[in-house]
Amino acid sequence: MAEARDGSLQPMRRDHFEIFGLEPAFRLETERLERAYREIQASIHPDRFAHAADADRRASMQWTARVNEAYRTLKSPVQRGKYLLELHGVDVAFETNTAMPADFLQRQLELREVLEEAQGKRDAAALSRLRAELREEERALEAALADALDAKRDYGLAAGLVRKLMFLERVDAEIDEAFETMDE
Repeated sequence: MAEARDGSLQPMRRDHFEIFGLEPAFRLETERLERAYREIQASIHPDRFAHAADADRRASMQWTARVNEAYRTLKSPVQRGKYLLELHGVDVAFETNTAMPADFLQRQLELREVLEEAQGKRDAAALSRLRAELREEERALEAALADALDAKRDYGLAAGLVRKLMFLERVDAEIDEAFETMDE
């Protein structure tokens, strides 16, 4: 918890998992994360420190920003995977390492072709089917990533899986954009 018994704020903890009292692992109980997030936010929210000393108000704002960042990171499978790798000293190198297996790149081309065709025809049903397919692939990659990180501790494999998830996340965002342009 961020607040001490006397009402003052404790120093910030080292990592995102520690903030929420979670073990550092890819698989996590989302309900537990949500519950811990709400409890911490209730105890550190700047409104609780509106009449406190300047140092406590600043600490509350810093804690709130840190907790929000940690929550967003752990909630996102891509960001959680990347963060875990960083904790183990592995740089995922999203910007510089774009090498992907040929079959995965071929699949990306297929997904984008289906997306472009559905977008061109303004076919919401085709976009929904594509999203469902994409979600299946994301779940499979997330399961493989959990195995690579939590069970095997194979960080090289995990880094490649995080990059694949990142690619799928981009396609998912493009599907959102396609739906938005259809609404205009």
